[in-house]
Amino acid sequence: MLLYHLVLPSKYRRKVFSENIYRSLVEVCTWIEERYEIMFLEIWNDEDHIHFMIQWVPKMLVTKIVTIIKSVTARQLMKVHPEIRKILWWWNVWTSWYYVNSVWAFAWEQTIGNYIRNQWITKYEVWYEKNLKEGLIPLFPMGG
Repeated sequence: MLLYHLVLPSKYRRKVFSENIYRSLVEVCTWIEERYEIMFLEIWNDEDHIHFMIQWVPKMLVTKIVTIIKSVTARQLMKVHPEIRKILWWWNVWTSWYYVNSVWAFAWEQTIGNYIRNQWITKYEVWYEKNLKEGLIPLFPMGG
């Protein structure tokens, strides 16, 4: 199994990934898992980019996996949240570039996983504490 850390920024680094859009993204990723045998171990969002920790059997190239994730998520997010078009100028959810790095050893998996979680927790610490006190259950990444 191959394990990768993938970062996809939104087009023009626009702040489009609200909590509702993030939840829809997680649902789409669940469908991708079933259809393409890609396992999303971590999914963390910032307002203008998404971090994924993904794993799959090496049947496809990394570029093919990224293309699948970008195209399926963009199509489904636009269908469910048409308001994104006003922010992103029609159909482009993602930039043309992305960051991907292989995660080879268990220690690296933990290190990168901690980095992704800590980045999210730092940014949303106040939001998390507020929802926790109100008894709302925040949406955590799949498989985490």
